[in-house]
Amino acid sequence: MMSKAGKIKIKKGDEVVVIVGRDRGKKGNVLRVIPSERRLIVQGINMVKHHTRASAASTAGIVDKESPIHVSNVAVVDPKTGKSSRVGIKTIKDGTRMRYARASGEIIDG
Repeated sequence: MMSKAGKIKIKKGDEVVVIVGRDRGKKGNVLRVIPSERRLIVQGINMVKHHTRASAASTAGIVDKESPIHVSNVAVVDPKTGKSSRVGIKTIKDGTRMRYARASGEIIDG
């Protein structure tokens, strides 16, 4: 179920900081975006214990893995200041759309 809140402006590979929850203040890179659920999987954030069954590829045991976190609980790290920032989209003269950090105006993707 897709909500009418708009498009997710955070992309795979972006550095984000957690602003709410038990991992507040931690930074990590986005590994995967799940737009239908408005959730992200962030490296090293929202870790859970996962009990795995033995298979040909791996042994049984308890594995730490990342669990999805909601988009509203993270913010993009401003490339200029290193602090959290919202993301805006601006159109440049040649017609291309670029994402930028609203706090400093710095372009996020090159």
